[in-house]
Amino acid sequence: MAGTSRSEGRTGLLNGLAAYGMWGLVPLFWPLLKPAGATEILAHRMVWSLAFVAVALLVVRRWAWAGELLRQPRRLGLVVIAAAVITVNWGVYIWAVNSGHVVEASLGYFINPLVTIAMGVLILKERLRPAQWAAVGIGFSAVLVLTIGFGRPPWISLTLAFSFAIYGLVKKKVNLGGVESLAAETAIQFLPALGYLLWLSAHGGLTFATEGVGHAALLASTGLVTALPLVCFGAAAIRVPLSTLGLLQYLAPVFQFLLGVLYFGEAMPPERWAGFALVWLALVLLTGDALRTSRRAARTLGPAITESRAATPGATDPTDPAGATGTTGATGGVREAGSVASGVSGTPGGAAVAAASGVPGAPAPEAGVSPLAKP
Repeated sequence: MAGTSRSEGRTGLLNGLAAYGMWGLVPLFWPLLKPAGATEILAHRMVWSLAFVAVALLVVRRWAWAGELLRQPRRLGLVVIAAAVITVNWGVYIWAVNSGHVVEASLGYFINPLVTIAMGVLILKERLRPAQWAAVGIGFSAVLVLTIGFGRPPWISLTLAFSFAIYGLVKKKVNLGGVESLAAETAIQFLPALGYLLWLSAHGGLTFATEGVGHAALLASTGLVTALPLVCFGAAAIRVPLSTLGLLQYLAPVFQFLLGVLYFGEAMPPERWAGFALVWLALVLLTGDALRTSRRAARTLGPAITESRAATPGATDPTDPAGATGTTGATGGVREAGSVASGVSGTPGGAAVAAASGVPGAPAPEAGVSPLAKP
């Protein structure tokens, strides 16, 4: 049993590294799609993502959720809002990368957890611990410093951070799985995106059919680039503690930042280094506070979980990977304790962070877990 658990843990960790690694390296992909403009790339991403997830859902025969969603107008309306917000997020990110703003785009996903916590206070009326207040305050100071460094407000970063934070809050209410969410949202995006591509073709601006087979294949692969990291993330989320995912999420913006500085050669004057340093300090405070809260919660929940297992016939061994989905009381309690480390439910500011812990354009998966805002 222990060997199986360790094997499951390794599999989950590898899938998590793969997911966040792909999200972190995606800035290398979007420039390959030139001479297509950002809007055409975005439209192709919507169309081909739907095609990819539709095939995946046909294979696994998971369609029951669609009928339920169509019978719930309020929930369907939230999916429409989520689709609109993630469209903004995807479009700005693609434009930013292909316009030479990779560093500023990466900043958006560094500050996303801070924005999400601030929204939790302003919208959900949540109460923060002192360390969380300090992190938010430092993050605000960082934005002021970066405004000086960029010579303007870092609007790309702020747009990406706020759009994904709003997206996460909406997704929390919808409560759909990752692949199902992507299918629902791209189904809403599909007709406008296809209509735009047909309009572009009629006006001679479509590159899909004019730049060769290789270019067309790359545009079609935007669906795979969107969905594959999400599949890996889903495999990781049920196998490793959320505290681990909470730390892995920072890999994506770190990779993006390094690519912007080292590969794309974007300028980093002292003011920008100072601003990024403040952001990183805020994230260190936030992560440290979350880990301390996690340990306290684990100590508090430990005896209660033991009593629950003793009183519940057939309770699952917490080391059993079959319980990683949180379907049993014992495993669910351990998983909930671990979730605090990534800032999710059970802590002040937790509901907001659970809705969106952070990357560029990936839907938040089930159980309140969210990948770092993926591009």
